[in-house]
Amino acid sequence: MLEADLATERDTGGAAGTPLRPGEEPGPGQRTRRPSLWRHRDYLKIWSAATVSLMGSQVSQIAIPFIAAVVLHASAFEVALLGTFEMLPFILFALPAGAWLDRVRRRPVLIVGDFGRAAALVSIPIAYALGILTVWQLYAVGFTTGLLTVFFDVADQSYLPVLIDAEDLVEGNAKLQIPASAAQIVGPGIGGGLIGLVAAPFTILIDAVSFVVSGLMISLIRKPEPKPERKLAADGSHTSLRQEIAEGLGYVTGNRYLRMIAGSTATCNLGTSIAFSIFPVFAYVELGLAPGLVGAAFGIGSIGVLAGAVLAAPLARRIGVGWAIIGSMLMTGPAALILVFLPSAALIAGVVLALSNFTMGFTAVVYNVNQVSFRQAITPLDMQGRMNATMRFIVWGTMPLGSIIGGLLGTFLPLRTTILIGAAVAATAFMWLVLSPVRSLREIPTAAR
Repeated sequence: MLEADLATERDTGGAAGTPLRPGEEPGPGQRTRRPSLWRHRDYLKIWSAATVSLMGSQVSQIAIPFIAAVVLHASAFEVALLGTFEMLPFILFALPAGAWLDRVRRRPVLIVGDFGRAAALVSIPIAYALGILTVWQLYAVGFTTGLLTVFFDVADQSYLPVLIDAEDLVEGNAKLQIPASAAQIVGPGIGGGLIGLVAAPFTILIDAVSFVVSGLMISLIRKPEPKPERKLAADGSHTSLRQEIAEGLGYVTGNRYLRMIAGSTATCNLGTSIAFSIFPVFAYVELGLAPGLVGAAFGIGSIGVLAGAVLAAPLARRIGVGWAIIGSMLMTGPAALILVFLPSAALIAGVVLALSNFTMGFTAVVYNVNQVSFRQAITPLDMQGRMNATMRFIVWGTMPLGSIIGGLLGTFLPLRTTILIGAAVAATAFMWLVLSPVRSLREIPTAAR
């Protein structure tokens, strides 16, 4: 969940003075100049890959629920199950994926993950053209792409600390929010508009192509990635996958910062999953809102993602990393609560959607840039995969549960009431952080791991 001037040189200590020459140690009145990540060729490749794939994924996020709710006439519970199938792999496979990824190079996993998701998505327009598309195929595609996303996301978060220095992690994570913000601003509007022009299943092709392009870009990264060494047990034998999974779980649950961040994020994700699992039925069927309007409102509201990317690091410097994390989580519940008052009048509905999405986008980016950078900075490189996988298991594992709860509540209660319950759960998430040592964090550690 950026620097104001992306080319600004960052001081590493000392007063203003002359820059250092290569190989020279800093002296009194001197400072080192760290080149901007915009000049880091391999970082730019992974940044560009994220830009393309995120743009395509925003189209699918609008199109697939629309296909289920409107094209296939699925019920509220059936639509809610889309999120369950997509997120279920994080419960089933995240922990072994993390342990395995600490044994292998991450870049090939990223490439295979992109190409595999493209192949799964292409099956939707093909089945629609043949007249055999069903909601069960959407579930199968969601599960397949979710499984590949488990490996991709854990590898991606574990690969960044290999690609750039620890001192650059906040900037690197913040800059990666620029394509996320651009995608969320432009993507929903494009997706909603395309649905109005062509059959919704064919818009999925945009996402499939974006994954292919992303995989090709990542394949161009040239920085050598050493293969991790297998861990050894006390008797000199190789540790088992089960032992390494247990080490990852123990590392996260035994760290007083990580376990409270995990609890807070998991609670927030549970609440928002309850609320948003039935949102497509609420918006498109009950209120009769057009997909173009919903897409445009989410796109305008996603300017908050860009604002969060710009302000995440400066805000943390001003009030401290801990309070930047706590404050951003505190605002998430009220932002979701706004949706309870969504009217059927198109203009007002658009304003309410934009306001809610702006706030949630801003808070999510400020939260994620700071807490993810903190996690990456304090974790040894040989533990990155298991740490990230364990966090994914905990924080995303509540999402399929939330989708099921939302579907059941939406079946027996008014949809507005379901959204209210979800927003209320999300509003309690900040308490984990207030009651933890996270509040005392001032800055991201930069010591060698």
